[in-house]
Amino acid sequence: MTTSAPDIEISEELVRKFDKLGPRYTSYPTADRFHAGFTEQTYRSHLDLRSASASNPPLSVYIHIPFCESLCYFCACNKIITKDHARVSEYLRYLDKEMAMVTERLGKDRKTVQLHLGGGTPTFFNADELGQLMTMLRRHFEFTPDAELGVEIDPRTVQPGTLAMLAGLGFNRNSFGVQDFDPEVQQAVNRIQPLAMVEQAVTESRKSHFQSVNADLIYGLPKQSLESFSRTLDSLIRVSPDRIALYNYAHLPGRFKAQRLIVAQDLPSAELRLQIFLMSMRRLLDAGYVYIGLDHFSKPDDELNKARLDKSLHRNFQGYTTRSECDLIGLGVSAISKVGTSYSQAVRTVSAYYQHLDSGQLPIEKGFELNHDDVMRRDIIMTLMCSAPLEFETIKQRYGIDFNTYFASELERLKPYEEADLITIDASAIRVTPKGRLFVRASGMVFDKYLGQPTTSTYSKLI
Repeated sequence: MTTSAPDIEISEELVRKFDKLGPRYTSYPTADRFHAGFTEQTYRSHLDLRSASASNPPLSVYIHIPFCESLCYFCACNKIITKDHARVSEYLRYLDKEMAMVTERLGKDRKTVQLHLGGGTPTFFNADELGQLMTMLRRHFEFTPDAELGVEIDPRTVQPGTLAMLAGLGFNRNSFGVQDFDPEVQQAVNRIQPLAMVEQAVTESRKSHFQSVNADLIYGLPKQSLESFSRTLDSLIRVSPDRIALYNYAHLPGRFKAQRLIVAQDLPSAELRLQIFLMSMRRLLDAGYVYIGLDHFSKPDDELNKARLDKSLHRNFQGYTTRSECDLIGLGVSAISKVGTSYSQAVRTVSAYYQHLDSGQLPIEKGFELNHDDVMRRDIIMTLMCSAPLEFETIKQRYGIDFNTYFASELERLKPYEEADLITIDASAIRVTPKGRLFVRASGMVFDKYLGQPTTSTYSKLI
């Protein structure tokens, strides 16, 4: 089978050759390299450095809301399953405390161009609680008039007026977890949400003037077949979201207890997963969606594709984004921040989160400080991940190195990708070809100096 469109053609043979295990590069170094030697005080020092600087990038803010009413068996997110909505008010109080502590260190420079609520289930919060959260955020951060405000939504939580309420709070982008419309698949992963529920949610999003609507699909779930997933695609293409994320399910029951409830014998084989992915890519391209990279598709007029075309596409812990490089402030349990040349991650449990804040400490569990080489490799890997030209002279001017000399061994290891027409290399640049966009994880791995070192993480395959 060959998947094709005017600007991309992918064969099974090509996928089999380059389908590697590797990081998704929402950061570099990747989160499995974070360590406890990076402390709360280290994070404070990087906030202080930013505050003292005369010129800073704008801010992106991420809020992790861990609560869910029911357990989805496939989920690998940090979540708390509860029906006790009284827990929200306490969590909000501590979020406010964390915001105050962080922004005190940030100083007056709090220009913010992006907000994302993730989870868990952000719409576990009711209208009053979400209103309280937004009031807190606007008190602590200075949102620009054109800021992107995004929220993840479980369609099962959408009631009449929910989307209008969110739009009224300023949200202009949303993302619905669809996963699969097939009833047997939904039963197997304990997430029952009829097609009509998602259709209504997207319709209400349009009426409420959301600028971009995303839908997540997952392939590789139990009970899936080519035929059943094709029917899911039929339905989603008819619903017509602006963006579609097509994720590969990673079955890691040793790490994620919820996944132990999935019957392993019901999972599609590796061969079937490949066929489902190639079929899905072909269907989405034929339906007029544009392939952005990795597992992301968008309509041609969506800002994500415009950013791909004008080479302003970026990547962070929420995936591909249209905004230029930002400092990321993560708030809430397990949230990750990126400030200057540092990454930090909060503690994973609510009890530890509250204890840290009660003792006057930011709730940092681990992190990483980047050296000069790390920053340069991050620049290179993220440029490749966004399929922009990697110009050697630009790297030389930024980092003071001769690219061909410094990265001689990496250039040698890139030759198989060049021979397969996934990249082109000339005297001035490395360029990702249209079909090479599917393999940017693999080509980016060539520049990752940490991959040979021990890790507790289990990486996913490309397909």
